[in-house]
Amino acid sequence: MKNIFLFSSILFFSCQPTAEKDILHQLISQNKTVLGAPANNPEKFELQILYTQIDRDDNNTPTFTTHKFNVDKNQYFYPASTVKMPAAFFALEKINRLNKEDLEIDTPLRIDSVRAPQTRLNFDSSSTYGYASIGHFIKKVFLVSDNDANNRMYEFLGQEYFNAELQKKGFKNTKIIHRIGPSGFPFDYEMNRYTNPFLFFKGDGPIYQQPEAFAKNPPTLPPMEKLLKGKGYMSDGKLISEPKDFSRKNRFSIEDMSAMLQAIMFPEATPEHQRFDLTEDDYNFLYKVMSMRPRESKFPKYTDEEYDSYVKFFIYGDKKERIPDHIRTFNKVGWAYGCLTDVSYIVDLEKGIEFFLTATISVNENQIFNDDKYEYETIGLPFLSKLGKVVYDYEVQRERKVKPDLSKFKIEY
Repeated sequence: MKNIFLFSSILFFSCQPTAEKDILHQLISQNKTVLGAPANNPEKFELQILYTQIDRDDNNTPTFTTHKFNVDKNQYFYPASTVKMPAAFFALEKINRLNKEDLEIDTPLRIDSVRAPQTRLNFDSSSTYGYASIGHFIKKVFLVSDNDANNRMYEFLGQEYFNAELQKKGFKNTKIIHRIGPSGFPFDYEMNRYTNPFLFFKGDGPIYQQPEAFAKNPPTLPPMEKLLKGKGYMSDGKLISEPKDFSRKNRFSIEDMSAMLQAIMFPEATPEHQRFDLTEDDYNFLYKVMSMRPRESKFPKYTDEEYDSYVKFFIYGDKKERIPDHIRTFNKVGWAYGCLTDVSYIVDLEKGIEFFLTATISVNENQIFNDDKYEYETIGLPFLSKLGKVVYDYEVQRERKVKPDLSKFKIEY
């Protein structure tokens, strides 16, 4: 087992207070024509934005200044695939905490099935050696937002353990209670409390066996606003003319998203209770797969359909062209039910620019869910792309006393 990465000191996040009409409000106000309808009617589009500036001292120690636009942890939005980010982080952490000899992120595993609609997993032809592993799940989740890979990590964690760990780390406005995507549809609220048995092995011998788990105490959070959304939804090809109930859906506030990503990108500047138990190798692995483009991966091998901005919404989200190699986004996106979300740490390695940007927007003009009529391409992605460009352009001209040393993010892919 690798030694857990230790830090010599604890540096707490410094989120300096800002005026009510801070720079983020100014940027949106000054660029309403460019940003379009969502900037002019943020309430209609359920827009929430969090922007964190980063300044370094002579020792390269960061200070964070956070600006908010329309952020409200009590206003529900569907987080979609952004929940795959904590699934990856906590699965990696659990591997370390199990502290079993030869149990690593690349250890082959098999997943059994105990009850319907659970399914088995014995092989993964997209991996280097044809076996599934936690590391390969994580890679697929960040490269193309693979649903089944996420659901397997959810099953490895178990609903109760997953949410207990979220609360211990202070992510109080997050609960993850169900699988997602097509492979998650057969599972109802009760069946998501059960998670499959796992076997990790080396050669012909078992290393670690995890039995089926059952969440005796499903997580609860305080009531939220807008848990009933829209005016109808499609079910089995029929329109149900009543609001869709999201009360038994995942929750993940954008403040928790940003804080969680910040804890990964800057573990040395994270309060001790919010750090993940990861090794230096773990962090380097995450930095690589979070910022990698699909075309840079050999296992799995992707086609041109998974273009550079496939899961990178800010700056380039409305284009399918190649993103310059010196601009890297460490992020996780989500899109479903008309809701688009991106939580990102963005760097320009040539210009010495770095910042965090997190935003969510709802684009469902007809207020009907599950009809596949969402304005992702016409409103959502163009807005997020332009928002990223507006903030990036501001960062280019923003004065810094010290140019950051970003060498740890110069990665060989």
